[in-house]
Amino acid sequence: MDAPIQTAWQPVTPQGVAAFAHSPWRRLLLVQFIVALLVGGAIAWFIQIEYYPTITSAIQGLPSNGEIAAGKLAWNGESPAVLAAGKFLALTVDMDHAGQKRTVADVQFEFGRTNVFIHSLLGYAVFEYPSDWAFATNRTALEPLWGAWRPPLLALIVLSVAAALMVSWYLLATLYAAPIWLLGFYLNRDLNWLRSWRLCGAALLPGAILMLFAISFYALGLMDLVQFGFVYASHLVIGWVYLLAAIFFVRRVGETSAPKNPFKSSK
Repeated sequence: MDAPIQTAWQPVTPQGVAAFAHSPWRRLLLVQFIVALLVGGAIAWFIQIEYYPTITSAIQGLPSNGEIAAGKLAWNGESPAVLAAGKFLALTVDMDHAGQKRTVADVQFEFGRTNVFIHSLLGYAVFEYPSDWAFATNRTALEPLWGAWRPPLLALIVLSVAAALMVSWYLLATLYAAPIWLLGFYLNRDLNWLRSWRLCGAALLPGAILMLFAISFYALGLMDLVQFGFVYASHLVIGWVYLLAAIFFVRRVGETSAPKNPFKSSK
């Protein structure tokens, strides 16, 4: 099953992943950074086209007075009420959480008197308002604030997602490297701990690329939340599938990195 060693660049095939084991660490870092930025960009794009219009509409529908202070929401508008709702996100106010304003959105934020309920297909979570926190919940204060922060918030999302992915890949590669090095030892593959670490880091990228497409399909309505959740669960397994397949493409101990050309004359 051995194959000629290729230049490490694309991590979408087991052979391509295996090539990173003997490549400079800068090459892996560069490819990881590119993939991380693409995933961060896809998430920011999704938020911009699907979440931003809903948030803008909700802010425009807020009353002129209101705030969250001392752990309580001061609300002068109608309750329960739907501030704005789309296919992916809904923002509602229900001071007593009576459950009278349910929407078909994938995620619904329901603001109550002392807390906010977040409803989704997975259930719901409850977050209490901090008692030492004061925040305006009126149109007059939030419209200019939202208008100023919309562009930089997208950049912050891209960078935060990219940084989180890079850190998680480094930690997971460190966790996986020892068992992969041991497996490579028994399979007589030319791996040490550092090469195993690079192999593990590259094997995590196909799952991220799969999620890049899944986010795009979900944003375009080509995939529902259940299908998206299935793909998300699958991408966690793909790393190990690629690892176990790629290790057979790593050269054996004593094998040269590239076969000699028998037709090339030696001088």
